[in-house]
Amino acid sequence: MHHHFLLYKPFGYLSQFIYNLKRNKKLLGELHDFPEGTMAIGRLDEDSEGLLILTTDGWMSEVVRSKKVEKEYYAQVDGLITDEAVNQLENGVEIGFKGKKYTTLPCKAFRLNEVPNLPERGKKIRDERHGPTSWVSITVTEGKFRQVRKMTSAVGFPTLRLVRVRIGKIVLGDLQPGQAVEIDSIEV
Repeated sequence: MHHHFLLYKPFGYLSQFIYNLKRNKKLLGELHDFPEGTMAIGRLDEDSEGLLILTTDGWMSEVVRSKKVEKEYYAQVDGLITDEAVNQLENGVEIGFKGKKYTTLPCKAFRLNEVPNLPERGKKIRDERHGPTSWVSITVTEGKFRQVRKMTSAVGFPTLRLVRVRIGKIVLGDLQPGQAVEIDSIEV
C-alpha cells in the first residue's frame, strides 16, 4: 500500500530527503516522519514555498509531472506588474534553460488585485521603502528549472516571493508552512 502526503514546503528547505554536498541544508525529512521510500513529486527551489505532493508511488510522480496537470503559482514581484507584462507571460517568453534560449509554452496569468491570504514567510521580503510590489497568478503545465522566476524577470518584474498554490485539482488551502497531511489518494 502506498502513502501520499500534501506538504506546505516552507521557504529555505530543499525539495529532497538526501543532500550530499558539503553545506548544511534543510531537508523535507526534518518536517515530518515520512515512511521509507517517500519522494517529492516535482520540486520547489529552496527560495520557493507552497504545495508539494509526496508519495511512495513512483508511477504517480510521472502522472502529476505530466503536461496535462496544471501547476498554479502566486508570485510577488518587484514593481506594479503591467497588463502588457501579464500578456507577455500568457503568450510565452524567452528564458535561458541549460545554456540555451527556450520559449515557454502559453500559460494562464493574471494580476491579483489583493494580497493573497498566505502565512507570513520566515524571512522578510523587504520593506516598502524599496518600492511597490504586486502579485500575479501564473498557471503552467511545464516545469523547467526556476521557470516562473525566469518568466517574471523576462518581462521586467523579478520575483520576490513564489508560492505554489495548486497542482491540478489539489489546492494548498489552509496548510501552514511545514505542515504535512496524509491523503488516501492523489487525484489531479
